[in-house]
Amino acid sequence: MTDNVLESDYPVWALLPKRETGVNNFLEKYPEYDGRGIIIAIFDSGVDPGAPGLQRTSDGKIKVIERFDCSGCGDVDTSITVTPRDGFIIGLSGKKLKIPETWTNPTNNYRIGVKRVFDLYPENLRERYMKENKEANWNNQHKAALAQANLSLSKLDSSSTDFGEFQKLAKEDCENTVEILNNFEKKYNDLGPVYDCVLFHDGTKWVACVDTTEKGNLGECTLLGEYSITHEYARLTDMDSLNYSINVHNGGNILELVGLCSSHGTHVASIASAYFPDEPHLNGIAPGAQLVSLTIGDGRLGSMETGTALVRAMIKVMELQETNPIHVINMSYGEHAHWSNSGRIGELMNEVVNKYGIVWVASVGNHGPALSTIGTPPDISQETIIGVGAYVSPEMMIAEYSMRQKLPGTSYTWSSRGPTIEGGFGVSVCAPGGAITSVPHFTLTNSQLMSGTSMASPHVAGAVGIMLSGLKQRGVPYSSYNIKRVLENTALKLADVECQAQGRGLVQVDKCFEHLITYSSAQERDVRFHISCSPNNTKGIYIRNKLRSNNIEACITIEPFFQYSKDVHKSTTRKLLFNMKLTLKCKARYVDHPSYLDLSNIPRSFCVKIDMMGLPVGVHSTSIDAYDATCVEKGPVFRIPITVIQAQEIAESTYTASFYNISFPSNTVKRHFFGVPDRVTWAVIKLKSRNSHPNAHFIVHCMQILPKHSCRTLELNKHITISSNNDCNHSFPVKGSLVLEVVVAKFWTNIGEVVIDYEISFYGIKPSQPNITMLASDGIYSLEVTSFRGEEILPSITLRNSVQVLKPTESKTAPLTNRDVIPPSKQIYELNLTYVFHLKKATEVCPINPLLSDVLYESEFESQLWMLFDYNKQFLGCGDAYPSKYSIKLSKGDYAIKMHIRHDIKGYLDKLADMPLLLNQKLPNIITLDMYSSYSQAIIGDKKPIFSQTLSSSTVPLYIAPLLSSKFIPKNHNTAQYLTGYVTYAKDELGKRADFYPVKYILCESGKKYSGNKVVKDKSKFEEFKDTLKELKIQWVSKLEPQTTTDELYNDLLKEHPECIEMHTAYLQCIDPFGPKTQLPSIIKAHSTTLMKPTVKKFITICDQVLNQVDQEKLLAYFSIKVDLRRDAFEIKARMEHQRTTFIEALCRKGIYLCSLLEMGHIMKGEAELPSGDDLIAGISEIWHVLLKFIDPVDSKVTNMFVLYFALWHSVTKKQYGRALKYLMRIQEEKSSKDIEERIVDVCRMSCWNHLVLYLQRNILSKFPTAFKPF
Repeated sequence: MTDNVLESDYPVWALLPKRETGVNNFLEKYPEYDGRGIIIAIFDSGVDPGAPGLQRTSDGKIKVIERFDCSGCGDVDTSITVTPRDGFIIGLSGKKLKIPETWTNPTNNYRIGVKRVFDLYPENLRERYMKENKEANWNNQHKAALAQANLSLSKLDSSSTDFGEFQKLAKEDCENTVEILNNFEKKYNDLGPVYDCVLFHDGTKWVACVDTTEKGNLGECTLLGEYSITHEYARLTDMDSLNYSINVHNGGNILELVGLCSSHGTHVASIASAYFPDEPHLNGIAPGAQLVSLTIGDGRLGSMETGTALVRAMIKVMELQETNPIHVINMSYGEHAHWSNSGRIGELMNEVVNKYGIVWVASVGNHGPALSTIGTPPDISQETIIGVGAYVSPEMMIAEYSMRQKLPGTSYTWSSRGPTIEGGFGVSVCAPGGAITSVPHFTLTNSQLMSGTSMASPHVAGAVGIMLSGLKQRGVPYSSYNIKRVLENTALKLADVECQAQGRGLVQVDKCFEHLITYSSAQERDVRFHISCSPNNTKGIYIRNKLRSNNIEACITIEPFFQYSKDVHKSTTRKLLFNMKLTLKCKARYVDHPSYLDLSNIPRSFCVKIDMMGLPVGVHSTSIDAYDATCVEKGPVFRIPITVIQAQEIAESTYTASFYNISFPSNTVKRHFFGVPDRVTWAVIKLKSRNSHPNAHFIVHCMQILPKHSCRTLELNKHITISSNNDCNHSFPVKGSLVLEVVVAKFWTNIGEVVIDYEISFYGIKPSQPNITMLASDGIYSLEVTSFRGEEILPSITLRNSVQVLKPTESKTAPLTNRDVIPPSKQIYELNLTYVFHLKKATEVCPINPLLSDVLYESEFESQLWMLFDYNKQFLGCGDAYPSKYSIKLSKGDYAIKMHIRHDIKGYLDKLADMPLLLNQKLPNIITLDMYSSYSQAIIGDKKPIFSQTLSSSTVPLYIAPLLSSKFIPKNHNTAQYLTGYVTYAKDELGKRADFYPVKYILCESGKKYSGNKVVKDKSKFEEFKDTLKELKIQWVSKLEPQTTTDELYNDLLKEHPECIEMHTAYLQCIDPFGPKTQLPSIIKAHSTTLMKPTVKKFITICDQVLNQVDQEKLLAYFSIKVDLRRDAFEIKARMEHQRTTFIEALCRKGIYLCSLLEMGHIMKGEAELPSGDDLIAGISEIWHVLLKFIDPVDSKVTNMFVLYFALWHSVTKKQYGRALKYLMRIQEEKSSKDIEERIVDVCRMSCWNHLVLYLQRNILSKFPTAFKPF
């Protein structure tokens, strides 16, 4: 009985709230209008069709009717076609794949590809997989292997006191084993499985299979058809529980695997349209509506949207209008654009609404509580999109957020506020911004609470869906323009919620629907009224920054635009007959405007005067509302937003604004606006609680708006905890002569009242040159700084990054495939640029495209995606419009960056064919530049600079000395053209954190230094010619193919220069090229090379010729000399080092040949027996001893490949696999290859480390792919 009482008392209806917006009443009154016949497109991270409530609609139809990953993240290149042999095909992974007999394939041709599963996994699923996989297949096994290795080392240490050569090598082997196992643990990096993909046409449709068994058992895997045709989906594996589906493009050349890049999209879709027949209180807003899932988040970028994905999603919407017309788009995604009056993506968004009549709903963002924090969308060039703010009701607080008490309904503290930077409303309406509803299966949870305007937007999209369902069933005409207008006019104004957060108010479905029915024939139904305000053609009047004038006049232009219609006659007639007599009203007395406007299908302009005299400090929001004089009760036909901000002047005596004993109940928002004095560069806000309330949660948001910059450009937005025990002090940058908004807001869930004191203080040290660009060759760099109120100056320049300028090595512009054609026939082209670079040192890099960075929606190009690969084509990372988000740690080596840019005008792309790319490289140590207060000190640099403090504003000259050569030695760093960092001028720590400026230091090209001890001998031109000719011939010997003419060239050189030892090693490189494919020892199976006695004898003979010509004792004696004072020491050193290098190469080659002969262990083909094993072992041992006189292979600084390869062979012949693994790892670090990785696997297999074998074999497929990952 108690259980029943508890269950009935729980407000389950508030888990996915519908009462607040009248949805429940509407559906009770019109149960058939529950979204039936309506299709909602979800622009998001993907929708899981297997999630609870997303299988069927209320009338039994498929819920999710289309699924596309528009980002390209799920694409698989399936352009390679194979035919089975004996029922098997070889996949691109190298595995044999068994074709099930049940498959139907009339052509018997199969397309193959591979897919790294982590490309399909959301980030939290990747983390869960790696954790579970490590626990199951690594932790215990590796601990056991490490314990056994330590035990072997311990036994060796305790059993021997006098170490001979054998014991030393055995100990080295054990030590290496322990070290390698420890390194594997430290560097453990699970790259995830790589699955073979098979695609074929069964005669009626494309079908695909993903080998999730990793064993080639395709019969155990699911065969899926294209989702659009079959609506089939499957779980990838039982462990991940990730549902995926497929699509096919470009005639079968691209297989698209559709997964999810986060759980966000499924949650959004469930709010909009989930259907639970047995638990109707869990239903979404429009349970009868169908869904189209269009993934715009790119899994390669976490879940960030890209231009490519957005454009493809809009293309798909346009295409579907012919088959499954979409009625509503929900987009709970967006960024903050620098401007909204232009941009390629925004233009296409407008086309979707204007031409296709689709209602587009978008979240305004979660970047409040400051004003003008609206995201894009809805803030685009035309106000065609419904922007939704987030509201939380008292019932939601109890049911969803488990709060101890109900509070009045309110907007969320962090919900973005209007107006837009260009004066538009930004927020159209608000809706409940939280829900506990379905999430994807991979989360291993049934439902989840999510909050944000992302949750409010699908509520409105669903509300629009049920209204459109009723309108369509009744045959009532509507337009996307009218839906937006009526939603706003019928919304419920919330008394205690800021208008900038709620827009026109809380959506009221029943009122809106009745309005749409009643006024369905209004002549403005299909008309959008475009508002343009002079002087900058903004969307409204927005007076923010302080002005001297008390009166502002603005010219307003109103232009009607009609919804596109294919019926030309009807469209023309409608435009000709359009005329409205409008009455203009404004409640604000400070606005003077005309009372009437006669409007036809032509732009009309009028003037408005804003009288700011007497307006109190703060924000003043109003609008001029235009009513149809013949039917005022319809509500405003259009509204002209007006926002005036009156700033508070700062007291010059203290330049501090203080507020004492300010009471903050829950979700209290206090706004202050200050006119910032001219020379101010930073401010400090200090907060302290006056009572003992423990840990009050606040948001402090301080922001200034700069022209053509996003709201994030100059701001502080922090969640802080305030208590009586300590002060909260935060500094932030500000710009003089602009209005600063300071918002102190108590978080909406923080119950109880708190009384606090807070103050904002202003400081400044303003440089004459904010951005410093200094050329190393220009000597002393001078500038001046001016303090605002006598702040103490202590300048400091730190350089943290070097920048390498990359030019493209390859550039190609080409048309894309059918999925990249904007209907009806606008072809999109792609520009692919390739950049290559080399790193001498490991570092962290960040590629930056300065031409296209930091713009997405406002960009004139729709995509700027880059991907970074190593020279084995391994994908290492990627980035897009916002480079500061993406940095990649790289080891030394060669790399390639591929960049992808798209546009429908090929000529625009051709102009970017030579576009440079900046490679930002983190310096291993911070470099400082010295600054002085006088020119003479800067030149001498022998005194610490001293800067005096004054009590009032003063100007101080500063002099920057060039960078000392000892601080940056180019040969010790990666290639760079300049260094970057920041300069600070304040001594105060809070000032340093907030007030800093960029510094660029241009490096000089390093020239060759003259060496004074080099002796130049007089030679005739002919002698120089002969020497040059000899060197050229020797160089070409190593490059030529082994053939008779090469042998003749070698013999001729031998006769001419019998004393030239490098000639022999060049010839060896010709007839026996050195590399992993030919020089690596076999670990498990016999050596694959069939050695012929004459060949081996020839190799060894050539090596002996080098060894016999070198006087080892003389060579060793020379390198024992500490200082050579001879006049020609430089030439002698070069000659002796060259001789040593050649000698070591010949010595190691001979050792490798002898080890190879020992490995053979049988009679050579057609020849006499091999030398005895003992003789070979003795020869190998002798070579090893000689090598140790010259170089220690154990030394980690040794990078000579001949030494490392011979040391590897030496280890393998002695079956010391710890040593072998160590040398293999060092070879791999220098120049990794698949062959070396496979030998490492073999060594691990010989050591019975099966967990390492599994780990390495899986990673091989990701580290050594057959082709670059497609865009």
